[in-house]
Amino acid sequence: MKKIVTIIGARPQIIKSAAISRAVEKEFPKKLEEIVVHTGQHYDENMSKVFFDELGIPKPQYNLGVGSGSHGKQTAEMLIGIEVVLEKENPDALVVYGDTNSTLAGATAAAKMNIPVVHIEAGLRSYNKSMPEEVNRVVCDHLSTLLFSPTKSGFLNLKKEGFSENNEPPYTPDNAKVYHCGDIMFDNSLYFSALASNKNTVIEEYGLENTPFFLSTIHRGSNTDNAGHLNEIFEAFLEVMQEHKDKMLVLPLHPRTKNCMDQHLSKDTLSRIEANDRIKIIPPVSFLNIIALEKNCEMVITDSGGLQKEAFFFKKPCVILRPETEWVEIVDNGNAIITNYHKNKIIDAIAHFSSNTSLSYPDFYGNGKAAEFICSEIISNL
Repeated sequence: MKKIVTIIGARPQIIKSAAISRAVEKEFPKKLEEIVVHTGQHYDENMSKVFFDELGIPKPQYNLGVGSGSHGKQTAEMLIGIEVVLEKENPDALVVYGDTNSTLAGATAAAKMNIPVVHIEAGLRSYNKSMPEEVNRVVCDHLSTLLFSPTKSGFLNLKKEGFSENNEPPYTPDNAKVYHCGDIMFDNSLYFSALASNKNTVIEEYGLENTPFFLSTIHRGSNTDNAGHLNEIFEAFLEVMQEHKDKMLVLPLHPRTKNCMDQHLSKDTLSRIEANDRIKIIPPVSFLNIIALEKNCEMVITDSGGLQKEAFFFKKPCVILRPETEWVEIVDNGNAIITNYHKNKIIDAIAHFSSNTSLSYPDFYGNGKAAEFICSEIISNL
């Protein structure tokens, strides 16, 4: 039996790991043993524990309790804790997801100990190294032995960076194996969609059963911490809601974003937001509730990478409040428009999707079986 150590640290990684954990339990219980390590990067009751309970994800065997801090301090503390776990568990491979500091720390610790790194969501690129996430994902890819890209564009990015699709085993960081395998979040969305229909509480709680609405999330520091950017976004929202008087705008916002609104929005903009009964600011919601909101909304407006894809999974257009995206295929196919924080671009994009509803949704993200494929390749090649 092969042993893998899985590193998670941020809420999206907890959700992503659910697909692999399900596959291990249901399809490969006698071939794979999984040890889950939570770095504590974003750990609190609302952001983490509820996800394990609600989604039936195995509880981590280790929680490093690192917490927040500067990039250097946080990553250094994770490196120390992960190294201790790897020395104790002596796994056949370490699995990391995406592009967080937890990802970087896990890959670095394992690579220095000559433990093969498996990177899920490999090859994604914004080509903007001012983003910490871009630095993390590039470094992680070049330390990895097996690289699983969810998209064709990610696979091609890896080839452009010198990875060969024709390498033969044994695989190492210098002779890595790259895959275009589909997206484990598509696996999850299919699996949890039925649960969301039966278990969600958010639609009824906020009276959205018979109300058309837009769904928006804002959390990136480039938007929340810049007064000019944040004011443009919310001024766009006010103007859009003046145009769409029959709709609601639902914004599940983390308390940090709400605090930034109080600090950075002009008094006039903030008072108009608070007085507008069709702009509904609500606390962060669970994964099943966010799926319910995505399934029932008319459009998604977000700076979240995950929600961009989930909008596509549930056949909803998306306005991207960032200067670039890793999910270029949804933009190229016309399912999403990049506006960054610019007020007029946001207004124009929402108007475009409000009047252009005949969009196509090709199977860019696989067939919903990515997790099983990844597990089988780990067993065969490590």
